[in-house]
Amino acid sequence: MLTAPAKFKSSGMSLIELIIGVAILAIVMGIAAPSFWQWTRNIQIKNAGESILSGIQRARAEAVARNTNVIFSLGADSSWTVEVVAPLTPIDERSATEGSQDTVLAILPGAATSLTFNSYGIAVANADASLPLAQVDITSVGGAKNMRVMIGVGGNARMCDPSLVPGSKPSAC
Repeated sequence: MLTAPAKFKSSGMSLIELIIGVAILAIVMGIAAPSFWQWTRNIQIKNAGESILSGIQRARAEAVARNTNVIFSLGADSSWTVEVVAPLTPIDERSATEGSQDTVLAILPGAATSLTFNSYGIAVANADASLPLAQVDITSVGGAKNMRVMIGVGGNARMCDPSLVPGSKPSAC
């Protein structure tokens, strides 16, 4: 006796289900993309601040370790170099393309780009008589979190958030 063939049930997705899934994914990505873009800008701002801070700390430590004057020079877009003053010998450098591109620096005093440390790790007058670096504000177009690197009178440096009320948190300026 012959029986009718059993019907096989499809285990895949239909084209309509696939289109709906792709549409939902596109909507979620459209909502998340601006937040992700702002998050990456904020990370670049923080990277630039931490880089500048570590360069200043490196210069200070090298001055003490080498028992001589060492200069920290800030370049464009958060790039920097650390060099022995006399004779001018490079120690370390950092390019702005190392995780913090598209950042904007506001330097105080306005024309300052360098900071010299003596053998005790204390900030002293620059050899070229230029104003020593005192503060660097880091921002970025599209970023929501600005950072500030402040250099104290003795040469100690710290990074803080200028948007916080002073004294409200340890990271406030």
